[in-house]
Amino acid sequence: MYGFALSLPSVNVITPTSQMFHFLPPPLRGLLATSLLLLNILFWVPLLLLLALVKLLLPFRSIRLAVDPLLLRIAEAWIAGNSGWMGLTQRTRWDVQGIDGLKYDSWYLVNCNHQSWVDILVLQHLFNRRIPLLKFFLKQQLIWVPIMGLAWWALEFPFMRRHTEDYLKQHPEMRGKDQETTRKACEKFALIPTSVMNFLEGTRFTPAKHQRQKSPYRHLLKPKAGGLALALNAMGDKFQAILDVTIVYPDGAPDFWQFLRGNLKRVIVRVHTIEIPQQLVQCDYAGDPAAREAYQKWVQQLWLDKDAQIETLKQLGLTGT
Repeated sequence: MYGFALSLPSVNVITPTSQMFHFLPPPLRGLLATSLLLLNILFWVPLLLLLALVKLLLPFRSIRLAVDPLLLRIAEAWIAGNSGWMGLTQRTRWDVQGIDGLKYDSWYLVNCNHQSWVDILVLQHLFNRRIPLLKFFLKQQLIWVPIMGLAWWALEFPFMRRHTEDYLKQHPEMRGKDQETTRKACEKFALIPTSVMNFLEGTRFTPAKHQRQKSPYRHLLKPKAGGLALALNAMGDKFQAILDVTIVYPDGAPDFWQFLRGNLKRVIVRVHTIEIPQQLVQCDYAGDPAAREAYQKWVQQLWLDKDAQIETLKQLGLTGT
């Protein structure tokens, strides 16, 4: 499919283990899930902030190497807690392929289509303790989200400023700031095993955005190759592989409240392990038009294959097989 080596283990169907509170009416189930979600946050985030403060006050490499693994263990326990309340309140049928044989002590560049905030919980649930903690690139405004903004800061999730082309023409000094943020983040990520998460679409898919973009893909927005190129340039020698993830919600992508109410009945996930394209790793995406074109062609082919796979998986979901 992609022109690169793929690893495609057999299908795993993951069924819920408890469903203790699934008998509750959806609104009550949603309130219970929300309460458990908040309790889980309030338990783990203070521990994250305490360790992050130590690292802030003692900015030495030796301290970072000692504290960072502890921060990651706390984050993994937090995610495990989320999986716990999801198991208690949800009855979701998980049809998953491709997560066997991954390495916890390695580096991965993870790419996924993006439809809902629920995508993040799906990814964390499936990859937690299978690969290193997923590190997301977040919009700068999200740092002001109560409690969570501080947690993302403590875990050193990079915060990006998105500017329109008109703004950059008026403020040329801001051009390249996001690239510099990405580069600095990747330098930190290179110290201990990390999974760098990249949504190539840059935003969640909606029919309105799809129409506005005039996207050539049936189920995807146009991909943006710049962030992926910067990550590969900065850490190409560290990454074990690219994990290309496709998520399909056969009954429609739920919003977060629908998910908390237990409306997510089925989710299909496919993970392809792709070899790092070494011919692109050292390319100068920003300064070399030929390199930029090569990256864009590679990403466009990746997206064509993903679009076809989503169509196939949607048909699979419609048949219920």
